[in-house]
Amino acid sequence: MTVNGRVPWVRFIGTVLARLLTAIALVGTGARLLPGRFADWPFLPETVSLTPWFALAAAFALVLGLASRRWLSALLALACLCAGVAWQYPFFAADHDLPKEALAAGSAELPVTDDDAARVMTANVYKGRADPQAIVQAVRENRVEVLALQETTEGFVAGLERAGIGKLLPYAKVASADGEYGNGLWSATPMGSPARDDVDSAASQMPAGTVDFGSGRRVRFVSVHTTSPGVGKWDRWKRSLEDVGAMKGHVHTSYVFLGDFNASYDHAPFRDLLGSRFRDAARYSGHGFTMSWPNDRPGVPPFAAIDHIVFDRGIQAGQLRTISIPGSDHRALVGTIWVGV
Repeated sequence: MTVNGRVPWVRFIGTVLARLLTAIALVGTGARLLPGRFADWPFLPETVSLTPWFALAAAFALVLGLASRRWLSALLALACLCAGVAWQYPFFAADHDLPKEALAAGSAELPVTDDDAARVMTANVYKGRADPQAIVQAVRENRVEVLALQETTEGFVAGLERAGIGKLLPYAKVASADGEYGNGLWSATPMGSPARDDVDSAASQMPAGTVDFGSGRRVRFVSVHTTSPGVGKWDRWKRSLEDVGAMKGHVHTSYVFLGDFNASYDHAPFRDLLGSRFRDAARYSGHGFTMSWPNDRPGVPPFAAIDHIVFDRGIQAGQLRTISIPGSDHRALVGTIWVGV
């Protein structure tokens, strides 16, 4: 009811909220639209990492704008919502199903190491604070054949050995650029040409090894950890993603990159990294979001998908899921890859 021509409080509050949420959605949508050359602007990486949630803000803004008859707010919110849906829809709508042989291998009681499928897992172990036993248990329960870990320490790797990782994945390559925190790669089968670092990035040493599959195809796995986009590190964050993207020039090797990219698909440098050659497993398989960070904040669910399985042409991926690892600020990401025809 209107009193003395004044706008009712309900409509006033709806108007304020509609305009506020529309402004938030516009900022987020605009940040996502910026090309890669602006990606290292201060706080832009952090803003873009929230892109899926800006679509939710736009949806609420649209409802409130219509209810309060703020047509401009509603129109702008609708535009942001359409953009957000277009960007996120492929994560739920892709139809690249794995072959039956790959699905069967992924559900087998024990790992099958002489076929064309492999269960893979990546986890940032938060400066060695993650529970090694939980990592080994996740490897065992998910029949993992290739494991990539980031932010390892000597003490953590020793704990991993005591927990029995060597019985499941006896072949390993671990590297540390600063002598304190490193990255590692573990495999159920021998790794050809193991290397401490395949990427030559200032962010970290990224160890790699080549695995032979049943059909004879050889795939090189790399444990990836790029620079986190903290305050004052935005330019280094962008360069570290470009370092990984430069691997597109190695045309005679098939790659699978597993790790903490510190970027979601919404970040332009990550999409540039993929180019027309590499694919992100979550977007390719259509299994939905794989939010992996943060994992250690009570009451705050993971809201950023920054851990990835990235794979080369001629490879397929699916069966993705995330796993909470006690002690880590990241959830582990598990999936199946298929290298057969």
